[in-house]
Amino acid sequence: MKKTYKIEVDCANCANKMEDAARNISGVKEVVVNFMTQKMIVEFEEGQETKTVMEDVQKACRKVEPDCEIFL
Repeated sequence: MKKTYKIEVDCANCANKMEDAARNISGVKEVVVNFMTQKMIVEFEEGQETKTVMEDVQKACRKVEPDCEIFL
């Protein structure tokens, strides 16, 4: 399953770092963060609870950029 989220990210470099951080989260199959459109597209592994996975993704992204906001 793929879902698109609005995200506030300050620079393209941070967006790339957030992609890498999110890919390491259990339950995430693939992720793309687009700095220009301020969107994050997440593909989840089969049978994963999206809300729980996204909470972990948000924590990982905040390690890259503490004021990052993902609108769930």
